[in-house]
Amino acid sequence: MVKAAPFLLVLFLALGAHSLSAKKCSLTGTWVNDLGSNMTIETMNASGDFAGTYHTAVSATSNKIKVSPLLGSQHPSNHLNQPTFGFTVNWSFLESITVFTGQCFVDDDGKEVLKTMWLLRSHVEDIKNDWKATR
Repeated sequence: MVKAAPFLLVLFLALGAHSLSAKKCSLTGTWVNDLGSNMTIETMNASGDFAGTYHTAVSATSNKIKVSPLLGSQHPSNHLNQPTFGFTVNWSFLESITVFTGQCFVDDDGKEVLKTMWLLRSHVEDIKNDWKATR
C-alpha cells in the first residue's frame, strides 16, 4: 500500500494539472477601457463573426456622443484560447470610421483583457487634405 500512495499522488497531480490549462477568452459581453469607453459584443456565430455597440467616452468633436454599431470577426474560439480579432466602428455622430485589431488574453489572475491597436479615418473634403484624415 505504501507504493500505491506515491502513484496515486502523481496521478492526481497529472489530472489536476490538466484542469489548470489555459482558460478561454470570450469576446462576448461588455468591455470597458481605461478611459471609460465601453463596448458590448452581443452575438457571435460559429465562424467568429460578431456584432455589437461601442460608446466612446472621448471625442475630438463638439457633436453629442452617441452609441455606435460595430461589426467584427475573430478566429473561431474552439480552436484558440486567446484569439486574435478585428472590428470596425461606424461612428453614429460624425463622419468617421475606426478599425481595431487585437488579441484577447487571460492574465495570471484569470481576468480577460483585450489588447488592441486602432486607426481612425475621418472624412476630408478633398485629396489635398488626405494627410490629416487618418490617426
